[in-house]
Amino acid sequence: MTQVDELFAERVRALKPAPCDHPADLLRRLYDAQLGSRHADLAARWLQSQGHGFYTIGSSGHEGNAGVAAALRPTDPALLHYRSGAFYLARAEQHQDKDGIRDILLGVAAATTEPIAGGRHKVFGRHDLAVIPQTSTIASHLPRAMGVAFSIARAAKLGVPSPWPADAVVVTSFGDASANHSTATGAINAALHASYQGIPMPLLLVCEDNGIGISVRTPDGWIKQAYGQRPGLRYFDADGTDLDATLTMATEAATFVRRNRRPAFLRLRTVRLMGHAGSDVEAAYRSPAELLADEELDPLLGTARLLLGAGHRPEDVIDLYECKRSEVMGIAREVAGLPQLESAEAVAAPLRFPDRAIVGKSLPGHLVDTEHTEPLTLSQAINRALGDVLASYPEAIAFGEDIGRKGGVYGVTRGLQKAFGAARVFDTLLDEQSILGLALGAGVSGLLPLPEIQYLAYLHNAEDQLRGEAASLKFFSQGQYRNPMLLRIAGYGYQKGFGGHFHNDDAIGVLRDIPGLVIASPSRPDDAAAMLHSCAAAARAEGTVSVFLEPIALYHRRDLHTEGDEQWLASYPTAHVPIGRGRTYGDGDRLTIVTFGNGLPMSLRVAARLPRTRVLDLRWLAPLPVEDLLREATATGRVLVVDETRRSGGVSEGVLAALVDAGYPGRMARVTSEDSFVPLGDAARQVLLSEQTIETAARALIDT
Repeated sequence: MTQVDELFAERVRALKPAPCDHPADLLRRLYDAQLGSRHADLAARWLQSQGHGFYTIGSSGHEGNAGVAAALRPTDPALLHYRSGAFYLARAEQHQDKDGIRDILLGVAAATTEPIAGGRHKVFGRHDLAVIPQTSTIASHLPRAMGVAFSIARAAKLGVPSPWPADAVVVTSFGDASANHSTATGAINAALHASYQGIPMPLLLVCEDNGIGISVRTPDGWIKQAYGQRPGLRYFDADGTDLDATLTMATEAATFVRRNRRPAFLRLRTVRLMGHAGSDVEAAYRSPAELLADEELDPLLGTARLLLGAGHRPEDVIDLYECKRSEVMGIAREVAGLPQLESAEAVAAPLRFPDRAIVGKSLPGHLVDTEHTEPLTLSQAINRALGDVLASYPEAIAFGEDIGRKGGVYGVTRGLQKAFGAARVFDTLLDEQSILGLALGAGVSGLLPLPEIQYLAYLHNAEDQLRGEAASLKFFSQGQYRNPMLLRIAGYGYQKGFGGHFHNDDAIGVLRDIPGLVIASPSRPDDAAAMLHSCAAAARAEGTVSVFLEPIALYHRRDLHTEGDEQWLASYPTAHVPIGRGRTYGDGDRLTIVTFGNGLPMSLRVAARLPRTRVLDLRWLAPLPVEDLLREATATGRVLVVDETRRSGGVSEGVLAALVDAGYPGRMARVTSEDSFVPLGDAARQVLLSEQTIETAARALIDT
């Protein structure tokens, strides 16, 4: 099938024995893992040729990572990249598990019986092996790995049960090309930033350097140049084609991290054999001499030398190779044609929105605050709800830029650090990717993260941590791994005095199309507190990831109609708000205004001037309260959607589509903000939705 395979026996017979400093039994077990990984790659290509395989990115040339697995404990959490087949099989062997090869090939065949993703993707992951599945997005798993390393000690400090041992080392692997990605550099910087302050950060970063990313070469020596002299980062270098050297150096690196609780970087020299994937024609960008040189550095040949040095004959080594081929191909024939997911419902099952009944039962028993009944602003209500969540759940931690000592830019978290301590409410460095990565790591480590992104516009450079990691984890693990999270974001427009695009962003389309993500959009103080409790309970009970969008312009609002009427204040709630349920104001029979966020106070004022008008506050943008929407729309036969987000990609598109899909026969219209960034000063009024525009559209709809 490939020269690497066809010439293996010939090359083994030409080898000279080499000494090994490690036990022969260990060497033999790791060689078995390496052989299993190699033949799994070959079997994946055979399965594809038969129409039964759907993934051919292999681990050939990287089999030295079996030595990294051997240097670690089987309970050390591992976040691996897609060339980690030998590591995975060595980890399975540490658990006396014999199904590792079957796991890999079930994933290749997209079989529903694959143990982690259930046929949804080919990933390396098993809950009982402490291997957290990762997607193929470049380096996107490194922020989570940093977060797991942080959370091991933090969970112990808080007395919170964690799935990881207190002295665990977190290992994460990635390629040399990925080491240049901003996600990788940001995560490594965040790890060093924490370690510099004395915060435990037991993170082993393993860069498997094969010198090329698809077809783009990594300059010789670049990884050492970039990371070898980094202050605070212990650097190790090993030849991954030499299993003996890899075991020695990986053990030294793992021991350093375990003893010192500080990050280390292990550069593992590897080669890439059989191309980037099965469809890759390397001859288009690599010379024959270069390909031959890598083949002669095959890690399996390196381990064969060690076996010869331990007393094995060349024919013994070849027999092991061929016996493993027979074993793996037998498994490949068994998995070929196994059932795959056959319905949209089956595919999307792990992405279901949280069950309202389960969430309701998970709420703290003291939601009602009978001691303090004074009216609150939106900011005050969120602050009190955060305090209640922190008081109710000892595993809850709140963090973000400026939320600790300062109490947030708008005072929303004021006093929480003093009340609950700096171990539970703390500031982070100014890096949104790392904030979300910390939350992702905390969520799989027994904690309940309540991160804050300071402004909606700041989310966009980190949104893949939500899309590619947070929302997808239950999908790729069938719910075996969950990363509960309640992400608070200050956003929307209409902020006075401190405006411009970066503080008045109204673009939420990037959130609305993430499957399974709950999006809360409260306007009133009582709703905000109750909805925050619902999101926290959903996170704890069902591992839900929620985004809590807080309208900046409403944080300190007190009045609704006239100055001093204080009709935008509200008492602390007496019940929670079910996820996906709206709130109706009025019982008019002529027009229904559907809105959310800043649109609610504007719409209520318009409704006060238009008799027989009712207003539906959606409150939840995902899942949309479709049942409430249809009921309120049907009651009047006319619907005006008031949407402060943009005309293209805004919320109103989804609302109108829901009405159309349901066969709603009444009249519909919408008003939105313009397809524009929000400018500074009074110019913002030119692009943001106005109350006058709402009223004009409402009157026009009533008159038709």
